[in-house]
Amino acid sequence: MTVFFVCAGLLGLLAVGLTMHVGRLRGRKKIFLGDGGDPEMLSAIRAHANLVELTPLCLFIIWLLHGPYGNATIAVLAAILTMARFLHAGGMLGFYKFGRAAGATATTAILAVAAILLILAGLDIRLY
Repeated sequence: MTVFFVCAGLLGLLAVGLTMHVGRLRGRKKIFLGDGGDPEMLSAIRAHANLVELTPLCLFIIWLLHGPYGNATIAVLAAILTMARFLHAGGMLGFYKFGRAAGATATTAILAVAAILLILAGLDIRLY
């Protein structure tokens, strides 16, 4: 469970960092609503929004898997999700050329795997 909590905390800090980045850009560029047609502002907003759109659902589904699958499964899923979200944010902000695609793909895969495992657990089917 410790890994899950650490990963959830790191993702929370990523949200804080992305929020602050958007705020700094808004002040520097004097864009106080929307993206003002500025590509850098749009990327910052979307990096933050994408994290907020997907991460809570992923974490919640992963958390629900604790009962049927235990600590090891949720630790692995949470760790991969955390790496994926940092990659995605880094890619959106221009730090990693491949980060956006790799992060988005990994996040979607984690969401799909966790959702399927949860459905199977609901049907009392365990894969391991």
